[in-house]
Amino acid sequence: MQGSPSISPALPVITEKDETNITKMKTILQRRTIRRYKSDDVSPELLNKLFAAASRTQTMGNLQLYSVIVTRDAQMKHKLAPAHFNQPMVEQAPVVLTVCADFRRTTDWCEARKANPGYNNFLSFINAATDALLFTQSFCHLAEEEGLGYCFLGTTVYMPQLIIDALHLPQLVMPVATLTLGWPDECPPLSDRLSPAAFVHEETYKDYTPEAIDRYYTEKEQLPENQEFVRINGKETLAQVFTDCRYTRSDNEALSTTLLEALRRQGFLQ
Repeated sequence: MQGSPSISPALPVITEKDETNITKMKTILQRRTIRRYKSDDVSPELLNKLFAAASRTQTMGNLQLYSVIVTRDAQMKHKLAPAHFNQPMVEQAPVVLTVCADFRRTTDWCEARKANPGYNNFLSFINAATDALLFTQSFCHLAEEEGLGYCFLGTTVYMPQLIIDALHLPQLVMPVATLTLGWPDECPPLSDRLSPAAFVHEETYKDYTPEAIDRYYTEKEQLPENQEFVRINGKETLAQVFTDCRYTRSDNEALSTTLLEALRRQGFLQ
C-alpha cells in the first residue's frame, strides 16, 4: 500500500498591501541622516504631495497646529544658517523646511468667528509643538519613501529668535523643527541604536539598575566609532563626551533661558 501523498502547507499570500508595508519597514530600518545633497531641485509639486500626505497625521482636535516655512532662496538660507551654527547643509541643501508650532492661525480663525480663544499659554505651546513634531516625523517617512534625504536639525530651539526674526514669525508661532532636504549625494553608515529592551517598560516604569545600564549601553560604548569619539575628545567614557563636550550643563541652562525668552516674546508665556 502506497503511503498517503504529503501535503505541503499553504504558502502565505503576499498582497500588494503587505509588500508596501514591508517596503516601508525596510525604509525605516535603513534611515540615514543626509548632510550632502545633489544640486537637483525638489519640485514644488512633490513637496506639496508630501505635505498633503503628512497632513493626515493625528492632530489635537483636528486643528493642525503647525505651519511650514519653505526656504529655497540662497540669501534666506544664509540668514538662517547662523541659527544652526552655520552647518554647511543649511546653505547647500536645495530646500530648508522650518516647522512651527502655530496657534496664530487657529486664534485668527476663532476671532473671525465670534469665538474667544485662550491659547496664549504654555499648554497651548506644548499641544502645538506636539502637532508640529508629529507632522514632521510623518513627512520624514514619506520623503524617504520618495528617495529624498534629510537632516533633522536639533539646533532649531537653541537660538529660536534668529529664526523668528529671519522668517518674520508673528506671536503664537514658534519654530520647533528644521529639516534640510534634497536628493542624497552620500550614503553614510547607519547610526547605532539601543535595543527596545532599553526603553520599553511593561505596565509601569522600572528604574535602571547599574547592571541594566551595563547591559544596555556596553555594546554601544564598545563600538569602534564611539571609542574613537571618546579618544579624540580626551575623555574617559562616552557619557563624559555628552556631559562635558556636546550638551553641557552651562550650555543647557543658557539655551533654556533663551528659549523661555523667545516663548514669552511669541506670546506663549506670560
